[in-house]
Amino acid sequence: MGAQIAQVVSFAGVPVVLTDMSEALAQRGIETVRRIYQARVDKGKMTSEQLEEKMLLVTAAAGQATLKDVDLVIEAAPEDLHLKQSLFRELDGACSPGAILASNTSALSISALGAATKRPGKVIGLHFFNPAYAMPLVEVIPGLATDQQTVDDVVGFSESIRKVPIVVKECAGFLVNRLLMPYLNEAVLCLQEGAASLKEIDQEMMTFGMPVGPFALLDTIGLDVSFEVARILHESYGPRMAPAALLEALVKAGRLGVKTGRGFYEYDGTSAQDLERLTTKTREETGRPKTRWAPTRLLLTMVNEAVTALQEGVASARDIDLAMVAGTGFPKDTEGPLHYADRLGIDHVLHELEEFAQTLGMRFWPAPMLRRMVSAGFTGRSAGRGFFTYGGPT
Repeated sequence: MGAQIAQVVSFAGVPVVLTDMSEALAQRGIETVRRIYQARVDKGKMTSEQLEEKMLLVTAAAGQATLKDVDLVIEAAPEDLHLKQSLFRELDGACSPGAILASNTSALSISALGAATKRPGKVIGLHFFNPAYAMPLVEVIPGLATDQQTVDDVVGFSESIRKVPIVVKECAGFLVNRLLMPYLNEAVLCLQEGAASLKEIDQEMMTFGMPVGPFALLDTIGLDVSFEVARILHESYGPRMAPAALLEALVKAGRLGVKTGRGFYEYDGTSAQDLERLTTKTREETGRPKTRWAPTRLLLTMVNEAVTALQEGVASARDIDLAMVAGTGFPKDTEGPLHYADRLGIDHVLHELEEFAQTLGMRFWPAPMLRRMVSAGFTGRSAGRGFFTYGGPT
């Protein structure tokens, strides 16, 4: 991700220093930047001369000594709070007092990172999505001590590198991962409980309009990364975010997705028998009888969490929908999970969540806002008002 972010910054014409623990690792990052640009050349989107001009903007260095004059640092180390806090302490000492220290973390506390420095007002989350050169969204996450000027500066920077910034109130998973993970986890639970096959689930969600199925997406993200995000969310939000046992089983078996050649799918030419064995074993251990499949099992977990995030003021309804369209590929014609709920009817969403809660578990317990909206007649598009206002009753 560090190399991808460096390419995005240089593509906007901004000089960037790519640092790592050693010169060799930093040079590997430079090679990744070149490969991204070369793919653009191969597609006829830029010339070889333009490639070389952009590469002049990217330099490699080991350690933090070369960062004393930079205005903004974007950290992209592994998702380990203690590791990141140690790194932020080092950056605090190496960078000028006016430099902003940003983290590309997808779920960890920005406030905790700020507390590791003597400049918490200049520490902020700047979360890019993978691949950074293709995904337009960035989440901007102020910590408890982050100055408003820092927020404004990072929003302006994001726009200058042609990204769509959404300012998100700090919470575990921020916005997109907090909404996406329940959707992905429910897909794993459906497979674990024998509700439908892996390919059926992926295909139906693509038919709905998602760019890839949930299992293909999990394999691309990495099952270890997904499980760690799920663990953080479970720790913060409790039982409704409990990771599916099958997800943990695959991680323990070393099936981490595309990067290891095997995840939910096989990428190394081997058979799928190992996955079938793990699924059967997990199903027997959990003792759950076969459950009913419906695409809304996945979609309404996302909708329900979106409503909960809206209640908490994590982001506005508009920004929640924009973030899910730009950050996950939620179908544009559906406009996002809250528009989708308005289209279904808030009363229908409430009723279906209540049924799922009775038959599948309390993770489907409806967000309180849904019940208030139905009581007030805010039932969605057909009523002219729901999460959004429409032309009038139809």
